[in-house]
Amino acid sequence: MHLEDYIDHTLLKPTATIAEIKKLCADAIKYELYAVCVHGCHIALAKNELNGSPVKLAAVVGFPLGAMTTEAKVFEAKECISNGADEIDMVINIGYLKSGLGEFVENDIKKVKKAIGNTVLKVIIETCFLTDKEKETACKIVMDSGAEFVKTSTGFGKGGATYEDVILIKKIIGDKVKIKASGGIKNKESALKYIDLGVSRIGTSSGPSLLL
Repeated sequence: MHLEDYIDHTLLKPTATIAEIKKLCADAIKYELYAVCVHGCHIALAKNELNGSPVKLAAVVGFPLGAMTTEAKVFEAKECISNGADEIDMVINIGYLKSGLGEFVENDIKKVKKAIGNTVLKVIIETCFLTDKEKETACKIVMDSGAEFVKTSTGFGKGGATYEDVILIKKIIGDKVKIKASGGIKNKESALKYIDLGVSRIGTSSGPSLLL
């Protein structure tokens, strides 16, 4: 097992500078990380910086609140792909999920997935705001939507990934979709534990540090 193959090296803070995005990409290439994950405005820059390397490029959509219209998410996802994104990490409409509007939430994801075709779609359910029952509902919606991943967190809520949430998610989804744990993962030991629990991808702003 090579830990670098699991890491989405991430920079999503609103103050991220051009120089910091360039360093993110350079570090991902240097340490042979799986992907970098950035905002849509940085996709073209990151694509140029990655310069044909094997490192994948992921874009966040509807981030971090998930509360924009489906049409806005679809447009954002398509534009990110046209600018060079290889994967999309989208946020569900959390308030609608908590309102019992599961059909809307599923349709929201399905329309983005339809728009991006075979591009990998990771769906952020923002576990810190959900009850266990709502987490179960969200996971089932993701499974039914055609997306490839359930992702725990944006890193901008009141909490990030937890072992307990990953155990719960894995129990619900089995091997039907993959899991990306993100938010607060800062060291190698915790990353390895998440992988042992069944995670296929780690979202972290501390990518190179996890390899030490």
